[in-house]
Amino acid sequence: MSDLLRVVHPIPDEDWPGAEEAAGSRLFSPVALGRGCTLTSRTWVPAMVPWRATEEGEVTDAVLAWYGRFADGEPGALVVEATGIRDVPSGPLLRIGHDRYVDGLRRLVDTVRARSSGRTRVFIQLIDFLTIRRRPEPSLYFARFLRVDEGHRRRLASLLSDDALRIAPDEQIRASLAALPEQRLDEALTARELDDLRRGYRERVTDLHLPHIRSLPEVLPGLFAQAAARAEAAGFDGVELHYAHAYTMASFLSALNDRGDGYGRTLEGRARLPKEVFSAVRARVSEGFVVGCRILGDEAIDGGSTASDAAYFGASLAAEGMDFVSVSKGGKFEDAKAPKVGQAAYPYTGRSGHECMPTVRSDGRGPFGRNLGLSRVVRDAIAAAGLSTPVVGAGGIQGYRMAEAALARGDCDVVASARQSLADPDWWRKVRLGRGAEVRRCKLTNYCEGLDQHHKEVTCQLWDRVLAPGEDPSSVARSKDGRRRLEAPRWDDLPPSGD
Repeated sequence: MSDLLRVVHPIPDEDWPGAEEAAGSRLFSPVALGRGCTLTSRTWVPAMVPWRATEEGEVTDAVLAWYGRFADGEPGALVVEATGIRDVPSGPLLRIGHDRYVDGLRRLVDTVRARSSGRTRVFIQLIDFLTIRRRPEPSLYFARFLRVDEGHRRRLASLLSDDALRIAPDEQIRASLAALPEQRLDEALTARELDDLRRGYRERVTDLHLPHIRSLPEVLPGLFAQAAARAEAAGFDGVELHYAHAYTMASFLSALNDRGDGYGRTLEGRARLPKEVFSAVRARVSEGFVVGCRILGDEAIDGGSTASDAAYFGASLAAEGMDFVSVSKGGKFEDAKAPKVGQAAYPYTGRSGHECMPTVRSDGRGPFGRNLGLSRVVRDAIAAAGLSTPVVGAGGIQGYRMAEAALARGDCDVVASARQSLADPDWWRKVRLGRGAEVRRCKLTNYCEGLDQHHKEVTCQLWDRVLAPGEDPSSVARSKDGRRRLEAPRWDDLPPSGD
């Protein structure tokens, strides 16, 4: 990826609107999602994982503070982090795979409604993910994890010019492989085995030799539907089905999905399970409950899906009745950097990761609004199908003029901004009130992403070492290491909500 990052782009100056201009803008006009939900504005805080839940996936006070702080800015919509639909251990990530999570999630919804004075609609992103393991010590990999077969014996015998290895016991094969120089392992192991050794074992949706992978099409529609029903019981306005990035549903949509059971290979086959999941969810929740999805406009990996795939998927899912389609890019395991031994691969470290969260250190195109062309492709395809399903665009948006221009051009119907919202949770409200000059502008350096990569509580370098005037340091919630504050200082001099 380093060859891409040749230019450091300055944050552009912003011509902020006055309150009257903002009131008449597209950005602060309402938009309907589905049959029973209207956003007060076309401003959207997308899902971000803050690493603040308990190890059991429960809502904590820190989770409530995180979402309450975004709600202070009164965005049109706030999407709660990727939340696991299975009741399985997954660290400090929210879960919704059992009824016991409903009460905590209801407190989260109540917090957002109260802190936004009812202006913000709140959705929850539902995710499924497959097993991924940490990169092993080579000695451990060869001793415990490698399955020795005749291919290893044949290749090793040829490589070492020793025919006796063709009938050698497994232990000898393992020892011989472990003794090979690193550069010669490419000749002895398969591509998948090399990936397991150098990145850690990772399940794929194409691993049909594994019964639980083969049965995903039978299992996932029910799991997503049950999770959506819990979300409605908790009071959410809707769900966002996570069909993007490195996870299960995105892997079914991927051009790399070569399953031969009707759930891969062709565009229709790859879209089959996402449609079946949507159908199951839609049948389980009420008519007015919003069901949308997030997809990739481009996987940004070799052999991956492109914008033309996204156009097909967007129009196809909209035709099924999806209430919105949110468009992202990249963020895949396939091109992620090899992690250190003892760590797991992180899908935002390669070129596809940069395309997902472009930084100021970029190519000539720069990071600002970099992916809006993809949401335009999807939106155009939906329109060509005679539909008006709203499309959410994102990618390096941290100013009013860019957001308003994207809506005017027809790049999207709603503007999502994650990192800028983290940098200043009040920014949407400041702009609406004509006080844009007070917005704290995101630097697009991905300081926050670096914390996420190491599973640390996510904060922003613009405020995590700052105290507001007169603020009592002892009253500020801190990260586990005590070095960073966990939420942005409050914007206390605002007039009352409802202005």
